[in-house]
Amino acid sequence: MAKGKVNLKTEEEIDLIRQSCQLACEAIAESIKILKPGTSGKDLDLVAQDYIVSKGGYPSFKGYGSPPFPTSLCISVNAAVVHGIPTSVAFKEGDVISLDCGAYLNGYHGDVAYTVVLGEVSAPVMDLCVSTKKSLYLAIDQAIQGNRLGDIGFAVQNYIEKEKKFGVVRELVGHGIGKELHEAPDVSNYGKRGNGLLLHEGMVFAIEPMVNLGTRQIKTLSDNWTIVSKDGKPSAHYEHTIVVRKQKAEILTNHEVMEEAIKNNKELSEISLKI
Repeated sequence: MAKGKVNLKTEEEIDLIRQSCQLACEAIAESIKILKPGTSGKDLDLVAQDYIVSKGGYPSFKGYGSPPFPTSLCISVNAAVVHGIPTSVAFKEGDVISLDCGAYLNGYHGDVAYTVVLGEVSAPVMDLCVSTKKSLYLAIDQAIQGNRLGDIGFAVQNYIEKEKKFGVVRELVGHGIGKELHEAPDVSNYGKRGNGLLLHEGMVFAIEPMVNLGTRQIKTLSDNWTIVSKDGKPSAHYEHTIVVRKQKAEILTNHEVMEEAIKNNKELSEISLKI
C-alpha cells in the first residue's frame, strides 16, 4: 500500500513518465513476439529485460520489495492473479498469461500490464479477459478533475460484479507512480460513488483491475510473491498509467504496441474490445 502525500506532476514530469511507460510497453511487446507453446516465462523475461537495458532503462520490478523480486517481468499464469515469478515451465495451449512490466528511465517509472491468451480458451475465460479490459476503460473514464477515487473503483466493481458476476480482488490496488514505483494514492477496484480522494489535474496513477473468474478470494504462495485465486480459477489483469485531466484522462501507456504484437503472433487469441 502506498503512503504519503499525493504529488501533482508537472508537464515535464508527465512526459518523462510517458517515456518510461512506452519503454515498458515495448518490452512486453518484444516478449509477446516469442510467446508460443514451449517457450517459458524465463524466456520472455530475458527478452524484456534485455530490451529495457538496451534502451538505457532499468527494470522497475527487479530487486523490488522484500524478499527482492528476482525478475524484470511479473508473469502470472491461469489462477495466478499478479506478481508471478517467471519460471522455466513451458507455456501450453489454453494458458491465460498476465504480463506486467515496469521500466525506470530518466528518473521516473512507468507501469503497464496486459493479459494474453495462448491458443483457444473457453467462452467464460475469454469473457473474463474482455470484461476485465473493458472495466479498465470504464474506470479511466472516471479519472477526471472533480471526481473522486471512489468513482473509479465503483466503475470497475459495478460492471464486473453486478453485470458480469466475476470477482473483483479487494486486497490488491493500483497506485500513484513517478519517481517511485508505488506512490500515493492507492487506487482500489471497488468503492462508492462520490467517496474518497478528490481528483486534481496532474495526478498520475496506475489503474489496474484484477478480476477472478470465480471467487474474489486470494492467497499468496510460498515464494512470498505469487498471488493466486483461492478456488484455482483463472484471473485477468489489465493496467494503464494515466494522468487526471479536466475533461478526459490521458493514457500514458500504449496497449496498441502490445496488441500489434499479439495480432502478428498467430499462436495468440486477440482480446477483442472496441473502445
